[in-house]
Amino acid sequence: MSSLTGKVVVITGAGSGIGRALAQQLATMGARLALSDIDSAGLAQTMNSLKADTDARGYPLDASNREAVFAHAEQVKRDFGTAHCVINNAGATVIGTIEHLKIEEIEWQLGVNLWGVIYGTKAFLPMMLAQREGCIVNISSVFGLVGFPAQGAYNIAKFGVRGLTECLWSELEGTGVRAVCVHPGGIRTNIEKTGRRCAAAGEAESTFKGLADKLLVTPPEKCAADIIAGIESGKRRVITGHKSTSLWWLSRLLPNRYPAVLKALSK
Repeated sequence: MSSLTGKVVVITGAGSGIGRALAQQLATMGARLALSDIDSAGLAQTMNSLKADTDARGYPLDASNREAVFAHAEQVKRDFGTAHCVINNAGATVIGTIEHLKIEEIEWQLGVNLWGVIYGTKAFLPMMLAQREGCIVNISSVFGLVGFPAQGAYNIAKFGVRGLTECLWSELEGTGVRAVCVHPGGIRTNIEKTGRRCAAAGEAESTFKGLADKLLVTPPEKCAADIIAGIESGKRRVITGHKSTSLWWLSRLLPNRYPAVLKALSK
């Protein structure tokens, strides 16, 4: 898929941040958009921000709800005929160490950030395989490259997204469908503000919050542009955003010793 112009692109989590920026940029390219978010007000703002002649529909969707995601795929097929690209972008965060996190808090995090991606992949993959054309874009994170303290549940989810997507690289070979794994770094979205702190939060969680305020600096528009360019150029992995390249190489060059470097970088 060398161009997304005229293609049906599905974006979850389109009500703000990277999802909204993707929708806006794809609209200017002439893509047809199926946009969803659990935040109906945010989704409406995204829809209103698109250029007037955009072929777009908005859908309320809880990406962690299996039945809802599969029903959404059927809605998209009914409304647009098919889907050529699905961007599993919906995400949330809970700040907490493994010690402090409750099992229920981990389950909530995995429901959105991991199961939501699994559901989105499984729901849209059959129609792509049937037409022998498509692209599944899964949003992981730099925290899918390195394990970061006080982000235990988020790490589990984003490493899982990475594993799922890299598995698809081999499994989809020769089908006309491909998969892209995206690792955003410090992107200036509202995920930290709308995210949760675990009920037993203490000093470690407070330290991470202060660090997040300094690291989330890259505009989501820059991240979206990198993702679109990566899709159209045939990349399997997109590294984008503040500190993303550094953390990629850190995970590659010091796979067993990077925690000490992360500690130094966090000061």
